[in-house]
Amino acid sequence: MRILVDTNIIIDALTGREPFREAAEQVFLIAANRAEDMYIAASSVTDIYYLVRKHLHSTEQSKDVMSKLFELFYILDVTSGDCMDALASEMKDYEDAVITCCAYRSQVDYIVTRNIKDYAVSKVRAILPEEFINFIQQSEE
Repeated sequence: MRILVDTNIIIDALTGREPFREAAEQVFLIAANRAEDMYIAASSVTDIYYLVRKHLHSTEQSKDVMSKLFELFYILDVTSGDCMDALASEMKDYEDAVITCCAYRSQVDYIVTRNIKDYAVSKVRAILPEEFINFIQQSEE
C-alpha cells in the first residue's frame, strides 16, 4: 500500500503539537517499521523545514531532523503537470489540490491528514491518522 502523509501530520510529530502528537508519532512508527510505503510530497519539504527550524531555532538541528525524516519517508516528486492539474481541480485549497494530483499520478492509495474536509473531492481518499493506524493494526492481526 502507498500512503502519502500530509504536512500537518509531519509537523504534529516533529513539533509535539498537542493534541495531535500521539497519533502523528504512531504514523512515524509505522513508517519506521516499513509496514507500508510511506511518502511526503516534495512540495511539502520546504514548509516542513521552515516550521521545524522555527520550532527548534537551529539550522543544524533542523537539517538533522530533515535527514532523519528522509530516512523514514520517500519523497514524491511534484511535477509541472500536477501544478497545472491542480488549477483545474474542484478543490478549493490549491496546496491540497497539488498534493492530490501528485498522489493520484503516483498511484497513492490514501492521503493521511487531519484536514479531511478539504480533501472531500480528492481523487485519492483522505483518512485521519487514527483511521490509518486502526487499519494497519487490523491488517496485522
